[in-house]
Amino acid sequence: MAIATMAAGSCDKRPAPLTIDNALTAEEIAAGRLTPEILWKMGRAGGSSLSPDGTTLLYQQTDYNMAENRGSTTVRTENLSTREVRELTDRTSNNLAPQWSADGTEIFFLSDRSGSMQVWRMAADGTQARQVTGAGDGEGVPDVEGFGVSPDGKHIWWVQTVHVAARKSSDVHTDMPKSKARIYDDLMARHWDYWDEGDYRHIFVAELGEGLVTGGTDIIGADAAWDAPLAPYFDMAEIAWNNAGTMLAYTCKPLTGTAYAISTDSDIFVYDLATGKTVNICKPRTGSKAEYTGEASELPLEMPGYDKYPVWSPDDRYIAFRSQRRAGNESDKERLFLYDCRTAEMRDLTEDFDYNALNVVWADAETIYFIAPIEATHQICRIALAEGEVEVVTRGDHDIDAFTMADDRIVAEVCTISMATEFFEISPADGAMTQISGINAPVYEAVKMGQVQKRWVRTTDGKQMLTWVILPPDFDPSRQYPVLLYCQGGPQSVVSQFWSYRWNFQLMAAQGYIVVAPNRRGLPSFGQEWLDQISGDYSGQNIRDYLSAIDDVAREPWADRTRMGCVGASYGGYSVYYLAGCHEKRFKAFIAHCGIFDFDSMYGETEELFFINNDYGGPYWDKTNATAQRSYANSPHKSVAKWDTPILIFTGEKDFRIPYTQSLEAFTAARMLGLPARLVEFEDEAHQVFKPQNSLVWNREFFGWLDRYVKQ
Repeated sequence: MAIATMAAGSCDKRPAPLTIDNALTAEEIAAGRLTPEILWKMGRAGGSSLSPDGTTLLYQQTDYNMAENRGSTTVRTENLSTREVRELTDRTSNNLAPQWSADGTEIFFLSDRSGSMQVWRMAADGTQARQVTGAGDGEGVPDVEGFGVSPDGKHIWWVQTVHVAARKSSDVHTDMPKSKARIYDDLMARHWDYWDEGDYRHIFVAELGEGLVTGGTDIIGADAAWDAPLAPYFDMAEIAWNNAGTMLAYTCKPLTGTAYAISTDSDIFVYDLATGKTVNICKPRTGSKAEYTGEASELPLEMPGYDKYPVWSPDDRYIAFRSQRRAGNESDKERLFLYDCRTAEMRDLTEDFDYNALNVVWADAETIYFIAPIEATHQICRIALAEGEVEVVTRGDHDIDAFTMADDRIVAEVCTISMATEFFEISPADGAMTQISGINAPVYEAVKMGQVQKRWVRTTDGKQMLTWVILPPDFDPSRQYPVLLYCQGGPQSVVSQFWSYRWNFQLMAAQGYIVVAPNRRGLPSFGQEWLDQISGDYSGQNIRDYLSAIDDVAREPWADRTRMGCVGASYGGYSVYYLAGCHEKRFKAFIAHCGIFDFDSMYGETEELFFINNDYGGPYWDKTNATAQRSYANSPHKSVAKWDTPILIFTGEKDFRIPYTQSLEAFTAARMLGLPARLVEFEDEAHQVFKPQNSLVWNREFFGWLDRYVKQ
């Protein structure tokens, strides 16, 4: 292992390194079963990129210390010829988001070793580390949340928070500095897991030399009360240099208040370093490029949905990006669009391809590769601009979550229901896949995984539904096993070959359960018609799909239909609440995590109203809207009097997408009905549970409830 050394004069404020011991105990090896504790001993890799010459893979890996309740992220490389892995940074700090310089001699990365998260650079072998951004000793220096170095090495963009609006009472009433109120005149008061206190992420651009970067131009605008990249995920892949290093394309939704809350109208903007001007390429095209001056009235009408993730062609003639046609529908088909920088013409490359296009990469000036979800898997596809036909390159039951290309070489991040992310080399010629990493090999060598069955189930309307069935390790068909129905969230998120560190199917199977995971109506990878069906019909066909799946498996002689449970989060939590009122004694226990319980109150409590307007059909007060009124009439709380089954409810206090009050309502109803019920509320989590010790508590409560009411 090579560890990066600090260059003289660098501001090194690192504490003692975090101790990481991922070794399995003798007891864990002897048991040979996956446990929550083993999950947290697994290394989590990602953020990979090939060196320009295609010989070396650069990536980051996070490992955890359960006692310390935190992890450490390191930068690593793997030589693709020798398979040698080198750790270029140590565990005295977090080091992440590594990027190659254009010539492959240096690596840029984020590190908090100086007291705040800043951009650093080092030689490709991990030596000569030195700071790039953030003058000072870390005190009061804003964190950098993402960055990108121009291909010519002359400029750098970075994202940091800017205070642009008076939302706190101490800002409004400056003579009351100790006041702790927030003041709003419009939506959105809060987003995902944070209150709007007037701080927004902006993109800064500056020249890059050998010393610390100073100054920088806020290309979003010092007074702009919106984010780039978009909230709440702030995905830095929404920002891209052109290959000449002269222009920057980025995603932005320049709206505020109620207009922001009800819209998905983001666009692709191009900033010219030489002139300082910005062009919105998604505006109505009249033969000339129109400049965006910041006025909301200038927003485009022809492309009213999400337009995101710009990627320049190698010759900078085109910008490829992902575009959704319908306004307010965050789960519309993600079309692969092409913008011609010479003519301002647009072209839909996947008009005849009934799947989403994700993770777009240019192979050359005429060929684009991308990832598509196809029948509950994620595959690499490509399209030649001249021919216009999409070719599916890879096959098999796996998820390809990301990939990188260099020198006619492809390396991908791949996972399955039975394997966390590992790196695979993929042949561009035939899609053949060769595993090139063994990040968690000791776990797979010691732990038995259950068989994963791919089952097609006939639905009540005569369709075929792909359902994953995960069997316990050492499955014996002569025995009977308890069964769990898994209800997916989203609601438009595919039940693919994903590996989760919380909703882990193999972990459930390892506790002795058969897991039934259907790709019910409303999930992508089966065409847009299948996906669209759920919007405005939460209580309809997709609920019947759930029951078709569990009833189909329950007929097997090895499935104990007298011991069945039902679990799910988010929309899956809603599904649990709804099924609790109509399951007709199928289930012995329910578990709902951050689920929607009361549609009426949910409309007033959530934040991104475009989602609920699209999926419910509109607000509850619109009595002329038949779709909306059907949705509210079938809210789970309307049938709570029929609840007759023990229920465990999880929620996060910082969840503003489905606020914890929804869970409180459901828990109150269950207890007032006299049902066995339990509420587990995490004060420092939002919609998901991320902290190590919280995760173990979550799992103990999860399996404790199932063992008590289902297994026994």
